[in-house]
Amino acid sequence: MIGAPGAGKSRAGKRVARLLKVPFVDTDRRIVLRHGPIAQVFATRGEEYFRMIERIEVARALKERAVVALGGGAVLDPETQIELGSLPIALLTVSAEAVADRIGDKRPLLRDGGVEAWEKLVAARRSTYERLATRSWDSSTRPIDAIAQEIADWVTSGAGPEPEQELP
Repeated sequence: MIGAPGAGKSRAGKRVARLLKVPFVDTDRRIVLRHGPIAQVFATRGEEYFRMIERIEVARALKERAVVALGGGAVLDPETQIELGSLPIALLTVSAEAVADRIGDKRPLLRDGGVEAWEKLVAARRSTYERLATRSWDSSTRPIDAIAQEIADWVTSGAGPEPEQELP
């Protein structure tokens, strides 16, 4: 699962894993367990160091038979992009209005700019998210349980791309 910070990857991912009866892996959570709070890693070691340890955790997680939620910026790494190329990738999107209540000061790249910083970050990453995604779901207004059920159904049905929309 990929997407912007606050899109609901962890919340949906836990539910999808439960429905599929497989483990759930949140790469950000693993980083926190092994290295401490992400904001602290950014503050003391910098973004370059964080991206290095993030890459290691993502590589480990993608080798597991599990539902994996990647941190919002993990998709920026070229090696991660290559690894994701052969997997079914669910993209969760969210509007700026809906994410306003979800993001907080624990997200180092958004700490000083709030929703405006989030919008810039998402705009910079959007094409990468969309290129890597097999299918996408918007979590702005829909219940996360409904989205998780759709993702689980999609995975069990073969996890192909979205059906083509018929044009009028």
